[in-house]
Amino acid sequence: MSATDFRPAKPALSDGGALTLSALAAIFWGTNFEATRVALEHLSPWTAAAGRFAIAAVAILGWLWLSRGLDLRVLRRNWPAFLVLGIAGVAGFNAALFLGMKTSSPVTAALIMGTTPLTTTILEAALHRRRPKGIALLGMGISLVGVALTVGAFSGTRFATGDLLILAGSAGWALYTIGCRSWVREAAAIETAAWTMVFGAIGLVAIAVALENPVRDLMYAGPTAQLIVVYMALVGSVLSYIFWQVGIAVRGPGATSVLFNLVPVAALFVAAACGRMPSPSQVAGVVVAILGVLLASGRLRLPRRG
Repeated sequence: MSATDFRPAKPALSDGGALTLSALAAIFWGTNFEATRVALEHLSPWTAAAGRFAIAAVAILGWLWLSRGLDLRVLRRNWPAFLVLGIAGVAGFNAALFLGMKTSSPVTAALIMGTTPLTTTILEAALHRRRPKGIALLGMGISLVGVALTVGAFSGTRFATGDLLILAGSAGWALYTIGCRSWVREAAAIETAAWTMVFGAIGLVAIAVALENPVRDLMYAGPTAQLIVVYMALVGSVLSYIFWQVGIAVRGPGATSVLFNLVPVAALFVAAACGRMPSPSQVAGVVVAILGVLLASGRLRLPRRG
């Protein structure tokens, strides 16, 4: 077999198509926060996270098998990267989310995750031993002001423990976004999404089995919680991860991560649709945080003097 057989095919999707899929992924993730809140009314965090990704891992492996076949050479070539990214970007990200949502609100959690582009920019600069641009640091400062507005920090409210956990999960997702582009070799987007999800699911299931009884709890959770877990697995995980991977492959991690701005916006709309109207400070916080991200990413420029 020639060396060319291992070269990945160039993405057939246009930049605009990749942009649309990445935006859909962010919107789907935005719906996950309200879904997580409801699921946690019936399930413990580890069981909810493990159930979601056990279903998602089986579904995405089936999709991979039907669409491309299971090329184990990809797994052998990249398993260390898949393992690290699965633990950090799937298990770590979602453990932080489900545990954090016990004390955080859907809108606040989504907004903290919405600052991930800044975390990605700074982490990428650190990994490549580059100093972040001053505008990136300014944008991060503005975004943190937006997060503080959302949680009510300026009126005396303190950051909840869950908020800090979700911030740690944001760092894990930033590492995932960078690593998928930098560490994975000769793998299609769906292959990267599938194998990282499998390793992440294994980690979550192992912890859930050690601490809880996830099979029994899921069986007796009731149809509402079960349907929500399935929704988060198939739409909020499988489709979202695949769409996000396509965006990274076509547009790069920096350009793709900016679309995380849509996560808190989608979370606001879903919360409002469910009768949980956001407060004016939450809306203001989302706007300020997004402005900070856009400023740091170069999508918004400060007016020049003179």
